[in-house]
Amino acid sequence: MSSDQEKHQDLLRALKASQGQRDGSFDEAVIRAFEHVFEHLGRLNSHVSLGGPEGEDRHLKAGESPTLR
Repeated sequence: MSSDQEKHQDLLRALKASQGQRDGSFDEAVIRAFEHVFEHLGRLNSHVSLGGPEGEDRHLKAGESPTLR
């Protein structure tokens, strides 16, 4: 299993284990999960966006969907 898959499983286990707890552990698990999602989105964006780090929009290629940005 890749380390990313292991990370996903750990995040899911933490979310499930902390549901219903009133000690802040669920909030912390949600924050960690979203941080990981944002890491993925950042990597995805760097692969698809040719606009540069300042985030300039690039023109769509022929047949490219704007929703894939």
